[in-house]
Amino acid sequence: MVHLRSAGFKVDARNVSSISLETAKDENGVPPGLRTCHTARVGDYVIEGHVPAEVIHRLLREKPDVKGIGVPGMPVGSPGMEGPGARLYTVYSYDRDGRTRVYQQVNP
Repeated sequence: MVHLRSAGFKVDARNVSSISLETAKDENGVPPGLRTCHTARVGDYVIEGHVPAEVIHRLLREKPDVKGIGVPGMPVGSPGMEGPGARLYTVYSYDRDGRTRVYQQVNP
């Protein structure tokens, strides 16, 4: 969350039960393969996982016809997971039918 705040986002963080979090993922159509520990709403989009702020800014600037974007797992080098061994990882977009595609590759 520090990463997002420092990039200019207003963050309203809430600790919720795992049941509530899964319900939020279901309600927002997050595909099973993209589900991780964090789910957020930014404008009309759903953000799932450790997505870099610059990718979220791109999403908001370009306004693609997608439901959301996400990073599966917790890749080393993603925001909040910094450390040695960082490698290229993928941010995926998904549509309202749950179909995913590569949105952006990130090289920390």
